[in-house]
Parts: sequence; structure tokens; C-alpha cells
Amino acid sequence: MCRHLACLGPEEPLGRLLVEPPHSLFRQSWAPRRQRFGTVNADGFGVGWYAPGDPVPARYRRAGPIWADPSFADLARVVRSGAVLAAVRDATLAGADGEAAAAPFAAGRWLFSHNGAIPGWPDAAAPLVPSLPPVELLSMEARTDSAFVWALVLHRLGAGDTPDRALAETVRQLSGAAPAARLNLLLTDGDTITATAWGDSLWYRAEPGRGVVVASEPYDDDPLWQEVPDRTVLTASLAGVHLAPAGDPATSPTPDPVRAAAPPSPKEPCT
Repeated sequence: MCRHLACLGPEEPLGRLLVEPPHSLFRQSWAPRRQRFGTVNADGFGVGWYAPGDPVPARYRRAGPIWADPSFADLARVVRSGAVLAAVRDATLAGADGEAAAAPFAAGRWLFSHNGAIPGWPDAAAPLVPSLPPVELLSMEARTDSAFVWALVLHRLGAGDTPDRALAETVRQLSGAAPAARLNLLLTDGDTITATAWGDSLWYRAEPGRGVVVASEPYDDDPLWQEVPDRTVLTASLAGVHLAPAGDPATSPTPDPVRAAAPPSPKEPCT
């Protein structure tokens, strides 16, 4: 239902990551190569990024397609960051809540995106409503399934869960209520990336000197891209990539021995 991407690495213009690659997120908005559900991601987009010395990310979101926003081209050309989360949206319910429904969602230092859908929304999620305090429900940015997923994740983070446990427990909770739900979640605080592969494609690329990228699909044909198995929680940083079964979040993740990344050279981009 969407395409999303997160990157950690040396500072570079947003456009080098999101626009210039041959199968960039920009192109995936109308021509994704590996999207299993939906064909066009034209119901909004968003980019979140971190500036040096500021733990709270900035966001740029719009309700329309990324290709129709001339301001984004200027922003992508000049804004630089070493930590980015971006998404293009194919809405579960077209037109719902406009820009407020576009990822990334944000709270404090966190950025979040959901690629997927909860079939039967909102009825299917109704049994989970009592698990959230009323003030957290009333604080949701939008009335969409993705915003509700974010509220569940944020509640767990606020209760002290680690990012991998917060995502894995949220996915298990939602899949219990809606077994057909697709729940590829993506979370970053600017230092780490945590993601789930649950019902849709997820890939990563980690290479010494080039940082780490986690994405719904590769934006080029570099053979270093690795597909994440379904029902997996991924944790990535500049120190390496770890994979663990999403069905058992208490299991300690183990390093991927092939794609552990060394700290990047400050001269190399993460694209």
C-alpha cells in the first residue's frame, strides 16, 4: 500500500537518495517494481530528516503525489542530512485526512512509517482500542489505520520497550486482531533504524563507507541489496544489521554475518 525508506550515513542532499537513483522512491510513486498490493502511490508523501546537533527531526509532507510538488525538487536539492525516513502513500481509504495521514509520523525524536493495511479497518482494530489511554487516542494525527498503528507503537516506546520489542509486540497484537493485516513498520531516531517485514517486501543494503539503507524495495540493481525474510524484525545502525524472528521478540537478535556494516567514511553517501 506504500513504499518507504530509511537511511543512516554521511550527510548528503535528500535528492541524491530519494530522486536520483534509477528506481528511486520518487519513481516508485508511479512505477514500483516489487509492490504486491496497489500500483500507484499518489495519495501523499513525506520526508523526515535530522540536522546535526538537533535530536528532533524536521518533516515535509503533502497530500498529493510527490511528482506534482515543485517545491520538493528545490528542497531535495539543497537540504542535506545523514539520517532520513521517507514514504510515498497508497491510502487504505483514499482521501482520508490528507496531509496529516502521510508518513512519516513523528513524536519527539522518533519518525515512523507503515507500509501495509489492516483489512476491515476500523472495525477490525476496535478490540485494541482499550489498550490505549484516551488521551493517546485523541492525540492521533489522523483517523487512519497507519496512525493507529503508530499510536500503539508510541505507547509501547513510552512504556519503556526497546524499538525492536515495541514493533514486534505491536505487530503480534494487530495480527491477532486482524490476521490478514500487512504490517511492514519502519522506525528511526536518527541513530538506529528498526523495521518489520510482515506481509510485504523489505530490503536492506549495508556497506562500509556507504552507511545503511532499509527500504520496501531496492532503488537500484546493486547486488549488495539483501531481502529480509517475512516475519522478521530488523535493527540497523552504522555498526551493523541484526535480524530476529518477529514472532519471538524476546529472542536476542543476532548479527547478519554477511552484511554487518563498518562506520562510514565521511566522504561517501549512503546511496
